Amino acid sequence: MFEEIQVKKALNKIKETSRLELPFHWDLNIYRGCEHGCNYCYAMYSHSYLENEEKSSSEREEGSGFFRKIYVKTNIAEALEKQLGARSWKKELINIGGVCDSYQPAEAKYGLMRKVLALMIEYKNPVTISTKSDLILRDYDLFEELAELTQVNIAVTVTTMDEKLSSLLEPLASPPEKRFSVLRVFKDTAATTGLHMMPILPFLTDSPENPELILSRAAECEVDYALPGLLNLRSETRKHFFNFLARNFPELVDPYRKLYEKGGADRAYKAELYRVLGNLMEKYHLSADYMKPLETKSSSPKQLRLTDF
Repeated sequence: MFEEIQVKKALNKIKETSRLELPFHWDLNIYRGCEHGCNYCYAMYSHSYLENEEKSSSEREEGSGFFRKIYVKTNIAEALEKQLGARSWKKELINIGGVCDSYQPAEAKYGLMRKVLALMIEYKNPVTISTKSDLILRDYDLFEELAELTQVNIAVTVTTMDEKLSSLLEPLASPPEKRFSVLRVFKDTAATTGLHMMPILPFLTDSPENPELILSRAAECEVDYALPGLLNLRSETRKHFFNFLARNFPELVDPYRKLYEKGGADRAYKAELYRVLGNLMEKYHLSADYMKPLETKSSSPKQLRLTDF
């Protein structure tokens, strides 16, 4: 269900406490909620305070409000132009879609990204975006033009190469192969590209074979960085994910409860997983330094940085 809304501003400043290790301080979300329906989505919490109406307890547990009720910011371009045109604006890097995917199915209907990108071109404003949809290729021409003017980073998120599992975990996201097609297409532009392998799901996508398949494909696509991240389970995401496990992988409920007694995974598990990931990153000559390609000035190499999702 779509609900069209008007907003006063398009850009939101990221809280100081959330800025650590981020190359951007501003976030732009065209939609509230996301139809991709990723069962591990960390952003389900956002509807809790963005909606004015109350939800039933079953909605809160299932995250159905976030997945099924999509708020469309129909005046996003007008609001964005006011901020980009303000004298105080300093052409800072903007992260497009930090809470929801800008290329979710709603975008095929509304086409708001083309208006947003046209403004970014007009104001020569740098952007970074991550998606799970090959719908982004519709706007190849605009991204290509913008990348000739300023910084552009395009990343895709891939959690598994198993299409059956992917369709269960991320029902309306593009199949993994189509996501890699995005990286292959954009590698020939002036934009930088990245792979987000996150979240890694214990007992589901953490086998050595799956990360190796993903990272080897990323290397073939000549990405500028690859960023793995382990699943965190907190607040509404935790409730929803355990319900998902109970329905689809009941044998994993107890192992997950043991592994995630707290919001993050057990330290010993994390240490071993990141050791394996580190070896794979080295094998395929991949960097986890997502800061470097996004920085205007060159920076010294950083240590492999693997983080929780």
